[in-house]
This record gives sequence, C-alpha cells and structure tokens, in this order.
Amino acid sequence: MLETVKCYILFEEFSAGVYFPLHCWVRYCEGFENNFLNIYIYRYLQDAFKVPLVIQLTDDEKCMWKNLSVEESQRLARENAKDIIACGFDVSRTFIFSDFDYVGGEFYKNMVRIAKCVTYNKVVGIFGFSGEDHIGKVSFPPVQAAPSFPSSFPHLFSGKENLRCLIPCAIDQDPYFRMTRDVAPRIGYNKPSLIESTFFPALQGEGGKMGASDPNSAIFVTDTAKEIKNKINKFAFSGGKDTIENQRKYGADLEVDIPVKYLGFFLDDDVELEHIRTEYGAGRMLTGEVKQRLIQVLTEVVERHRKARAAVTDEVSDSFHPADGKALN
Repeated sequence: MLETVKCYILFEEFSAGVYFPLHCWVRYCEGFENNFLNIYIYRYLQDAFKVPLVIQLTDDEKCMWKNLSVEESQRLARENAKDIIACGFDVSRTFIFSDFDYVGGEFYKNMVRIAKCVTYNKVVGIFGFSGEDHIGKVSFPPVQAAPSFPSSFPHLFSGKENLRCLIPCAIDQDPYFRMTRDVAPRIGYNKPSLIESTFFPALQGEGGKMGASDPNSAIFVTDTAKEIKNKINKFAFSGGKDTIENQRKYGADLEVDIPVKYLGFFLDDDVELEHIRTEYGAGRMLTGEVKQRLIQVLTEVVERHRKARAAVTDEVSDSFHPADGKALN
C-alpha cells in the first residue's frame, strides 16, 4: 500500500513540462520482498515518467548500525548494486552511488547546511537516539537527506538545482524525509515529495517480523526452488479453515491469508488474482492449491532475477556509477 506526501505540486509541474529526479535509498538486504518490491516500484516510476533516478547505497549506515567493518560494508554495497541493476533500470537515466565512494564536494556542503538546521534535541526526538549511541548515528541523517537536493550532484543536474525531487521509500524512512522537508526551505531548496510504502508482511503473518535473522520469515533471492516450496508450505500463514469440510463450508479469511497477499504483489494477471480471491474466499479452492500457485509464481520471479543478476558483470555495474560521473537523460 502506498501513501503520497505533497506530490500534487510535483506532478502539476511535470504536466507543464518540468521533469523531476527520483531519489531512492537502499539498505543492503538479501530478503526479496521489502527491498526488491520497492526497487521494482523505482523502476516502474522511471519507466512511466522517463525521469532520471539516483540510487543511494548507504554502506556507511550499514557499517555503523550493524557493526560491520568498512570493507565488508563496501563489499555488500557492490553486491547490492548488481541486484538492483538486475531489476532492469535504464543505464542512461540511472546513477548508483555508495556513500563511502561519493560523499564530498557539493554533496558534503549540503550535508553541512542540513546539519546546521537540526538541533541535537530535535534529532534525538525524531530518531530516538540515546546516550549509548555513538556519534556516527547522530550524524547520519544529513547523509541520507542530502541526495534530496539536485545540487548535491552537479555532474548530473548542473543548472537545475531547484528541481523538485520525488522520493519513493518505505514508511520507516519517513522521519528522515520529514526532517528533510522541514529543512529544505531554510537552505533555499524545494521540499521533496514522498511516496511511502508499508512493510511487506512476514510469512508468519502480519504479527511476524521479516528479517535475515529468521531465514524462514521471508523469501530470499538466493533461495532455491526447493527452499521456496518448503517455506511457503510450512510457514506461510493461511486464512483457510482447519479442515477441508470447514473450508468448503466457510471459505478462507482473505484479510489474514499470506499466500493471497503475496499473490497480490507478485501475480501479474489481475483476472487470475481476482478468480483466486473469489474461489478461495468462497471455499471452492483449498489452501494447498493457493500455496501451490504462489510457489510457482515466486519460483519464476526469483529464477528470472537470478538469471538477470548473473548477467551483471563488473563492467556493467561500473557503467551505473562511473568514476568520472555522467549526465542523465
């Protein structure tokens, strides 16, 4: 589910011929659903509007929050970039950078401008930092905020510093960009607009928590067909009834059924999806049948991504974040 924040001005300007850049922030994760659904949303927006896309890989954040070495964080970011590229972005309109490699120059100047506008008390109130957190965490919000302003990328947007930026992000990133919107007019820039997505549910249901710490909570792009089948059959929470007789009589509760929710995201055929919802909700389909269809869909999606990922060489990856920079179409 998506929610928009002040997008109407941006789209009015777009209708009048003023394009907008997309700024997307990616935290490395091997879990397929949350990160990669957002990434496919980024690609859809780029394809639909034919606009430039800037993707920020926050390898510094991973280093500070997950207690990883700088070198390991950089390695993960490089792998993440290949996963992103495999989703099919237009290289002529896409710039991917990592914080460790790029921060400096005009980007750093904007970081300082942002930092001067946010008091310590305010950043603690927004992000909940405590006295036990190291200062790296406290200083990170301006790093994530700076790409919201095109002037941070003079090689991409020279002479276009006042373009409005659209930021698709997960709902947990809202505090960063609410802060950014508050700061923007104080440093002479337009406020970015947001499209926020809610979290994808864990396999165990809405009350579960998806994460790499629990490999059975999500489908991963590294999962084999056998692992996908096992996870869906064993762990995907069902809204179907406990017996075939009761399922035929009462039907499934679609509001809590995870296989149906996942099909809503991954099944391209809307007619088939509505058929499944109708038949399953009425008891004419059983849980096993719905899970089997989901297994087929997810296996195809993951295998398609795996093949695309294998085709992303170091040379292809470098073309999305060249050392000498590039202008975007």
